[in-house]
Amino acid sequence: MNMRDRPLDTKQYGFVEWFRRGEYDRTEEILPDLMAAGASYLRTHLSWAEYLAPGGQAWFDWLLPKLGQQFDLLPCIHYTPPSLSRSGRSSGAPRVLKNYADFVDHVLDRYGRHFRHVELWNEPNNLLDWDWREDGDFNLFCEMVGGAAYWAKHRGWKPVLGGPCPFDPYWLNLMGERGVLSVISAVGFHGFPGTWDSEASTWGGWDLHLGEMRAITDRYNKDAEIWITETGYSTWRNDQMEQARRFTRALSVPAERMYWYSWRDVPPDVPVQEGLWFDPRHYHLGAVDAHNAPKLLARLLMEGGVERLEDVTALATPSLSHEAAPIVVVGGSGFIGCNVADDLLSEGEDVIILDNLSRAGVDQNLRWLKDRHGERVHPMLADVRDLRSIEPAFQDAKAVFHFAAQTAVTTSLDYPLDDFETNARGTINVLEAVRSAGRDAAVIFASTNKVYGDLEDMEMMALDDRYVPVDETIRKHGVNEDRKLDFCTPYGCSKGVADQYVLDYGKSYGLRTAVLRMSCIYGPRQFGTEDQGWVAHFMIRALQGEPISVYGDGKQVRDILHIDDAVAAYKCVLQAIDKVKGRAFNLGGGPLNSVSVQIVLREIEWLTGRRLDIAYDDWRAGDQLFFVSDTRSLHKAVGWDVRVRWRSGLQDLQHWLLHHRHDNGNFSQPKRVRA
Repeated sequence: MNMRDRPLDTKQYGFVEWFRRGEYDRTEEILPDLMAAGASYLRTHLSWAEYLAPGGQAWFDWLLPKLGQQFDLLPCIHYTPPSLSRSGRSSGAPRVLKNYADFVDHVLDRYGRHFRHVELWNEPNNLLDWDWREDGDFNLFCEMVGGAAYWAKHRGWKPVLGGPCPFDPYWLNLMGERGVLSVISAVGFHGFPGTWDSEASTWGGWDLHLGEMRAITDRYNKDAEIWITETGYSTWRNDQMEQARRFTRALSVPAERMYWYSWRDVPPDVPVQEGLWFDPRHYHLGAVDAHNAPKLLARLLMEGGVERLEDVTALATPSLSHEAAPIVVVGGSGFIGCNVADDLLSEGEDVIILDNLSRAGVDQNLRWLKDRHGERVHPMLADVRDLRSIEPAFQDAKAVFHFAAQTAVTTSLDYPLDDFETNARGTINVLEAVRSAGRDAAVIFASTNKVYGDLEDMEMMALDDRYVPVDETIRKHGVNEDRKLDFCTPYGCSKGVADQYVLDYGKSYGLRTAVLRMSCIYGPRQFGTEDQGWVAHFMIRALQGEPISVYGDGKQVRDILHIDDAVAAYKCVLQAIDKVKGRAFNLGGGPLNSVSVQIVLREIEWLTGRRLDIAYDDWRAGDQLFFVSDTRSLHKAVGWDVRVRWRSGLQDLQHWLLHHRHDNGNFSQPKRVRA
């Protein structure tokens, strides 16, 4: 079977990664991740100019054997040493053209056992890589590369012609007329559809361009393969789902190989090309970001390769009828969002699920919704940070629930800019999209009790297993909405800003908005982690028999609220939106569901019948000793009350984890059930 005819899940793929001289640590970090992502091929540059620079030979002596041990390596040999260049630039032709072939010959002698193919130059029709002003008819290039290709092939290696960018069939045909195509084994192709404005007017689609290439190569060398030596998609607008889709599409086109550019984003302090003006698209082409955090593409490849990637990217948006007035659930694949969406769908509503699937596991929630409700679930896989991509979701919406957020205080401290972009700018984008649609859709926003800060001024008493306020009213009813806002940590600031913008859009633009400042919500379909969703996280760790870390002394108190009650609250607010618009309410389990971390852990021990391995660590920034929501205002406004008590709620969570999330036998069954 020809490679181009293979099913998608059997095709091999590679990445392009330019390792700069001296990047030993970065190289060591990247290689295991490339292996985990299932890459078979790796393309990197071997700069002639860099090789002759101080320390260059030692660098490539270390790099190329290391890469060749783990991947089918494609070194791209380019860049003339300025001292040997006719123009004095690395993009210029060498004064003695044969010197390039001699260097290729030297590379084959020194490193040739680590690779089978060798690529000759990069993007020769691009002025930054080949100075065609000094070589207008490409005679110098053809003589230089043609001679090097002939000699490499004679010695037993397979030469690859560097791909033009943008694609130029006339240039490629010229290479055929000049005899270059007759001595190469593969022709490179570079294309970045959807990323570069310069390609917008020339891009005709994969089938068209690769068809043009095949017609040309068949005239001059029927045995030559076509390789996509560079393609990619920049996530500079945060559209990671589109990047994943583009990867899948590139892997399906009729080419023998595909190299994705690149694995890791370029750090913002590293110039991409000398003399090139700043363009943010250059810095976001990786499958992981500059901090090595996986984007959706990398995460899906690491989780299950192409099959996993194809499964998630196939979650397309069914068409809505013109008469439909859907409810948009932003972040609808997350824990709270999918439960709200499920309830709405069960009542016959059409629901648009707007989500970027950035959190591991949430695509399972979307699949669950699709399985239960079919075509009334309308996934729109986009990121709230990208206004242009999300606007269509709100055109016909009659109501919006906004749950999408960066939810961890710890992450906000590590990456405050990303936290702000998601929570603050993302929320303004939602509000602007609703306002532009002009449909008077209600907007109900999920805020947090962190907008009240760390509550350091609240005098506390320490009991054996919990903290309680000295103030009797707060002890009896909890914290009410009259409490002054006091943002703390980047997470508190970004959510607080969003909270206030939602309320102000009601005042300034007349939008029907309301805010629920939530305490700790827990329940089925929650993928709890150490940083967020602590109740579910503790239960999961306990069921798996794994140790649990507690930050602080475990006496901190929260009013945990079961997801069924949270869903009911959101629906009540929507039903009463004309009465409560412009208001914020505290939402939690209230005094009857107020528990300390220690108390929850004891209950989990009782439910699982096993002693927990608990380690205590330092307090974390912004942690409140006590937060219990005073929900009397919410009750008075919409008639909502807590119905699920915390012990039965924990038992419900345990039951779901045992029978739905982990049905592979990893969890042991509970020893007993409370009457």
